[in-house]
Order: sequence, then structure tokens, then C-alpha cells
Amino acid sequence: MCGITGWVSFERDLGEPGHRADAEAMTATMACRGPDAEGLHVERHAALGHRRLAVIDVEGGAQPMSVRTDDGEVVLLHSGEIYGFEDLRAELVRRGHRFRTRSDTEVVLHGYLEWGEAVAEHLDGMFASAIWDGRVERLVLVRDRLGIKPLYYAETPDGVLFGSESKALLANPLGDRTVDLDGMRSMLSLAVPPGASLWRGMREVLPGGLVVVDRDGLREHRYWTLATRPHTDDLPTTLETVRGLLEDVVAHQTVSDVPRCTLLSGGLDSSVLTALAAKALAARGEQVRSFAVDFVGEGDGEGATPDSPFATEVAEHVGTRHERIVLDHLAMADPSVRRAVIASRDSPVTWGDIDSSMYLLFKAIREHSTVALSGEGADELFGGYEWFTHPERRAHDSFPWMEVLVRRSQAQLSSRLSGDLRAALDLPAFVDAQYASAVAEVGHLDGESEEERRYRVMSYLAVTRIERSLLERKDRLSMAVGLEVRVPFCDHRLVEYVYNVPWAMKSYDGHEKSLLRGAAGDLLPASVRERRKLPYPANPDHDYTRALLQQGADLLAEGHPVLELVDDGWLRDVVRRDPAETPLGVRAGVERVLGLGVWLDLYQPRLVLD
Repeated sequence: MCGITGWVSFERDLGEPGHRADAEAMTATMACRGPDAEGLHVERHAALGHRRLAVIDVEGGAQPMSVRTDDGEVVLLHSGEIYGFEDLRAELVRRGHRFRTRSDTEVVLHGYLEWGEAVAEHLDGMFASAIWDGRVERLVLVRDRLGIKPLYYAETPDGVLFGSESKALLANPLGDRTVDLDGMRSMLSLAVPPGASLWRGMREVLPGGLVVVDRDGLREHRYWTLATRPHTDDLPTTLETVRGLLEDVVAHQTVSDVPRCTLLSGGLDSSVLTALAAKALAARGEQVRSFAVDFVGEGDGEGATPDSPFATEVAEHVGTRHERIVLDHLAMADPSVRRAVIASRDSPVTWGDIDSSMYLLFKAIREHSTVALSGEGADELFGGYEWFTHPERRAHDSFPWMEVLVRRSQAQLSSRLSGDLRAALDLPAFVDAQYASAVAEVGHLDGESEEERRYRVMSYLAVTRIERSLLERKDRLSMAVGLEVRVPFCDHRLVEYVYNVPWAMKSYDGHEKSLLRGAAGDLLPASVRERRKLPYPANPDHDYTRALLQQGADLLAEGHPVLELVDDGWLRDVVRRDPAETPLGVRAGVERVLGLGVWLDLYQPRLVLD
């Protein structure tokens, strides 16, 4: 796992000292993503920077990595992991390629030499890569199918800037710090258009997408989309296939040259993952480590959440080395933690204490492991959310999670903005337009019932919209502390198969995520196998709320610029509340305002909101 960034300019000499310094500054912003090493490749029209988190072939996988050919040099920047790359390397050896390292990076590089841009179709994993083909002066940017690894780009008058995070582009003098109404809409709506960015002129490479830049301009296309196909397997075959895919995926994703672990909450998803990882590692004579998050003073008085007994039971059942990471409530309210979270995400919109606790959890885990497996993506794929089974929410003519957010509107930053700004944004119209666009992408089969079509739409929206925001959060918070988080449920082969399983089969026993439980539930204790889904634990502590309200009062006292954007009358009323009587939704609203204030301080954006 790494951070990549670069600058291609067809009218400048990027080898000049000033431009090289700009490329070095861009690379420095990726230090958290790659704490182990850095590299910079500079030639006349391309400057390519890399920060490395060494996971595979620690000694031999340094980047930028290049190959000299008779026609010129080809240089690769690679972030992420290619699973099963050994098989791909063997195929390339049969085709005449010779390798100097054991790294997956070199396999991607030689794959490009063999197949050109079509190399993306041969890669299985989570990745964001940049290839500078000096033979023809062409840059190729490529991103994994589900968008697990981020990759941003912005056109310039004579080329392009790119990077794993937007802060890398903003470190260049050509980076535009302007945020307009469209950027704010994308940030605030939870209906982000594919490829959109908060910053004007900056975009993300689409999941399953390629961007090609040369002297003729910039072109983008998709090499993969989530396609609708008939499902012809019966239930026993489907369960067997899902189990086989899960075992294969986890076996590949537990390959690492550095310590790895699992994130174990005690819920179905993380428990299945941990059990499969324990089985895969036991076959290699190893024991898996597992970690769970708890909070000081909760549950049994020793920091236990309601998840703790289940996580412990799974750990004992499958034989992991289990550890509880106990977080302090006031540490989560520390302004330095909020600042770190905002800086990692490049955005003021966070999930408050949930993001803070996740950041602190990852920071603690990083002291023991470099790689962690997470259950992210199972709810979206197997139908674990309440809107899949709740008739009213299923019928809601918008993104299904929007109805839930409306009921929790106190927590949304958009509801705390000034009246004029809310009117200018007109978020309801924006969300409606994005919903219509997303639904139009969904393919349907002839003869599908209206009910099955609706389930397919909800599944598509979950995988291609809400899941991407969750993957972005997990990537940013983990990479902020140099922890690589792998997400087996987002393997594209598993996603393609399960997405097309009819809903009646996904819910064949009337429980949530029936297909997952039926495919792998035999690995788990009965209590966990039958357990209902719980969300990631929030922080109910009154001292935490008291600290937030005081920080809100401090914003008011100093006349912070954030008050020009938010409803300061609401904030003045809220900070006078008794912490013990402040609802979680109201508290979350304060968290959002505080986050917006930190973001303004850190990024100094130029707001164009008219």
C-alpha cells in the first residue's frame, strides 16, 4: 500500500529546480500513506512521486519502478495489492518476460509492456496505478473495479496533476483550491456523482476506469462496470459457490510479508472473515491476530461494548490471538484527533466520533500489524441494511439511505448551514437528479418482477454509491496511520456473482444476509451466527458531549470564519444545553460544524458559493 502522485507537463521542463521542488512537495503530502520509503522520478515532461508502505517484497519492491526498452523508458507508480499475482507473473514468464523482484508492482509493469492499457483487465485486487510511457509520452491512470483505492486528477493547460489524495494536487501551484456550489453539493449530499470531487476542476478516476493523457489531450473510459446477468444456479450450488469464492479470496488476501490481522466486531461479517482467515493461516502454520474496539467505562465496566462478548466468543471458537483496543472518550474529543481525521479525509464531512474512534483504533492496531482484513462491503452486497427489508424505505423514491438521514437531520451539516446557503445549494433537487442518473445505469432482465427490479436497484445503489463513500473513509483513516486495510467482500468476482443472485435466494430463510450466513455460518458459534446486525458503536459519554459543546462555544467566542457558513443562532442555543440532555443527533450536528471549522483552517479554500 502506498501513496502516488505526479505531474505531466508537455510545455515545461519539469527537471528545472523549481518544478522538481513542486513535485517533491506533492510527494511529501503522501508520507502517511507510505512511511517506509520515498522515490521520485523526474524527466523533462513527467515528475512521478511515490511513498511506500512495504508489504510484499520489502527489499525489492522500491518505486518508481521502470523498464528500459529499445524505444524508451516505461515508469510505474503503484498503490495497493494485486492478489494472486504469482499466477500472472508465471504467465508473463511464459511469454518471455524476466523479473528482478518478487513484487506485485513489477508484475503490473510487465503486464503493461505485454498488454498495454488492457493490463487492467488482468489484475485482481485493490489498486491505483500510474504509468508514464516514455516511448510515446503518454500517461495512463488506472483504478480497481470497485474503487477501493483512490486516485484523483486535474487537467492543467498543458497536462495533468494526479495523486492518491487531493492534498497532493493542491500542493502544486497549479492546484485549484476553489470550492463552488457543485463541490459543496457533492460533499454534503451523500449522493456524490461518480468521479466528482469537492475541488473545482478535480476529478476521481472512475472505479473500473482508465484515464489516458498525451499531447492530444485527456481521454477516459471504463474497463469494468457492474453488469446484470441471469443467475441460473440453484440454492445449494449458490451457497457452495459463495463459500468457495470467500475461501479463495481470503486465502489470497492473507498473503503478506509483514504482520497482518483482522478487525473483529463479533458481527456476522467480521466473524466470517476472521474464521476464514484463521483457517487459511492455520494451513500455513500461522495464527491470526484479531482486534476489537471498546470504550472506557462501557458495558461491563471494563470498556466492553455490546459487541465484546461475541467478538471474544468468535476469537476463542476459531483460535485467534485476540486483543481489545480500549479507547478513552475524551481522547476522541481531542481537537488534535479531529484535525488528523479532517486532514486524512481532505473534507469537513466526517462521521464525528465514529471517525475519531476508527482513526484511534487503526493507530493502535498499527503498533502490532501492517495489514488488516475488514468486513466492509458485506452489508451492501448481501443486503444487510434495514431498507432492504423495510417496505416503506424500500419504496422510497430516492437513495434508500436518504429517508434514514432525513429522520436524523440534526446530524447533517447541510441542515446546520445558513438559510441563504441552503437555498443556493438546493440539495433536494441535486439528490433527485443524481438518483435518476444512478437508476438509469441499472440493467434489468426480461421478465423480472417489479419487486425484483426494485431489489436490484437498491443493491446497485448500495454497491456503486454508499459503499464507495465507506471505502473512501476506511482507506483514508487507515492510511493516515500507515495501516493497509483489505476488504475481501469487495473482490470483484464475489461482487459480480452475488449481485446477480435473486433477492428471494439472498433472503431464503427470512433473515438478513441469509446467503452469507448459509454459506459460511457453520464456521461460527451459534450465538454469532444468529445475531442481528448492529452498527459501529457510537460514543454515548456525557464528558465527550461536554467537551464538544465547549469547543462549539469557543468557536462563537473567537468569531471563527465558519460562522459565516452555519446557522450561528442554532449553535448558540445548542452550546447552552446540558450534556446529559443533548440528543446524539444534535451532538453530531456540533461535530459537523467543528469539522467544517477545522477544514477551513487547514485548507484555506476559496469559496465561490453564488
